[in-house]
Amino acid sequence: MLSEPDFGWVNVLFVVVNIIFFSIFIFFIQYRKKISRLPGSVYLAFIVALYVEMYGLPLTMYVFMGVFGYNEVFQLEFLLIGLLGEDLFYLIFKYIIFPISTIIIVVGILLIVFGWRQIFKARSKSQGQLVTTGLYSHIRHPQYLGFLLLTLGMLLEWPTIFTLLLWPVLTVVYYRLAKDEDKEIEAQFGEEFREYKRTVPAFLPRLRTTTT
Repeated sequence: MLSEPDFGWVNVLFVVVNIIFFSIFIFFIQYRKKISRLPGSVYLAFIVALYVEMYGLPLTMYVFMGVFGYNEVFQLEFLLIGLLGEDLFYLIFKYIIFPISTIIIVVGILLIVFGWRQIFKARSKSQGQLVTTGLYSHIRHPQYLGFLLLTLGMLLEWPTIFTLLLWPVLTVVYYRLAKDEDKEIEAQFGEEFREYKRTVPAFLPRLRTTTT
């Protein structure tokens, strides 16, 4: 006889490990203002909400169980299989959404890490230099974009009620942070930054076209 699956707080170690791991990326960004602690706080809230549901208390699953009248479902995956059918579920989630979300997460992490590396190298070489090469020659805020992509990939891979509500908030917060940072850098570098701002977008790189 099969034993009843365990769920709840049995995977608390995975919750803690994942929260600590993804929290490390906050330290790759040196926020310049006290008010800028807000983006880090919202990001942490997103990570905690995601992994607490993934390995801990599956609140979203309970809501779905109540709405669709399912009982004794112990993982959200099993619930979705019951709703969509096994073949359709694996086609959509295993072979489309999961690979795409993984690519988005990896790209986000690379933007955060390499963006930090470039800033760190520039600061170690000279003080007060405006970084406009590498990633920063394509977009002005690669690290902020990296955080948005990282959390978007997580959201696609494991959507929950809280993360669906938090991701738009996170987007607005990082957008406003980028705007504030632009004003601060413009006050420091003046025309040099204004020229840079005119040619380089904030988040989405321009498609370069070649003329013959």
